[in-house]
Amino acid sequence: MGFLAWLNSEKTRKNAKEILRPFYRLLKNRRANFVMKVILVLGVIVTIYYQIFAKENINELYQEFLNNFSKENASWILIAALLMPINWILETLKWQVLIRRVEKVPFYKAFKGVFLGVSLSVFTPNRVGEYGGRILVVKPENNWKTIVATLVSSFSQQIALFTLGILGLISFIHFFLKTEYILTLGIGFIGLVLILFMLICYYNVKFAIPLFNKLPYLKRFTKHMEVLDEYTFQELSESLFYAILRYIVYSLQYYLILRFFGIQVPFLMGVSGIATIFLLQTSIPLPAIADLFVRSEVALFVWGHFTNNEISILASTFGLWVLNIIIPAALGMLFIFSVNISKSIGVKNEEGEIKE
Repeated sequence: MGFLAWLNSEKTRKNAKEILRPFYRLLKNRRANFVMKVILVLGVIVTIYYQIFAKENINELYQEFLNNFSKENASWILIAALLMPINWILETLKWQVLIRRVEKVPFYKAFKGVFLGVSLSVFTPNRVGEYGGRILVVKPENNWKTIVATLVSSFSQQIALFTLGILGLISFIHFFLKTEYILTLGIGFIGLVLILFMLICYYNVKFAIPLFNKLPYLKRFTKHMEVLDEYTFQELSESLFYAILRYIVYSLQYYLILRFFGIQVPFLMGVSGIATIFLLQTSIPLPAIADLFVRSEVALFVWGHFTNNEISILASTFGLWVLNIIIPAALGMLFIFSVNISKSIGVKNEEGEIKE
């Protein structure tokens, strides 16, 4: 018997239920629910601590921030900070467009789910915590459909990242790496083909349903994917539109922070470099924490064409990461105590009712 066949067998599922039964009973206890929330919050706090205060060069980065903070220079970082909530409002609107086919989620509730996802994603591989955070604000019977809607939302963001990233990469290698024209043309052609392929898949997501039906080990999940058949062209386009706006806001934040740390980059060249960094960074699937290291290494290469002040480059990258990941993750911790984890994942009491 193959591994997938064994994993999908009735006997394996029965054994798994028996193993998880004590944990399932524990979740019915309100104190255990509270302890779980405390553990999640501590996980976020510890992760943030080790990635900020335990960094070897944190004192250098902080000193660089102080050196550049002045009345004339403060406006750059202030505007970047004001754009942070706009960034996450756009993410909420993007997700809300798709989740309304599953459940009518008010904006505040959707916003809370997004921030919960940011908090949980900082210490989970490949940011899977993002999905876990968002299911905490929907009805338990809609958990899997919510994950499917979130996957579509993430796909729209990837299309925006890849499309604008390819344009930035072509511009960057043409002006700075001085590559052969035929190589630049080749990269552009491959990029265009991949973009068209991604768009075709995105606007035909419903075809994933018959595909799952043909795979015996995934067939039982098909019922959760029925939401894909309900998305209209307008809804998918609206989600993609918010994704593009969010990309623009995020890029503008990065550019403003570069200027704050004294990296003088012409706007168009800056946009090109930022797009290149985002493209290369997202090409490597890593958790949000490890993603900082990758982004720093790529940033040193890209911005090294404009300055040899490595600490300013690292401070800019670190500043963007703190502004858009760490601060929202810290705010998301405040929401953890306002949700019922047991209820959200469908744990029922002895009478068969979902525990409040």
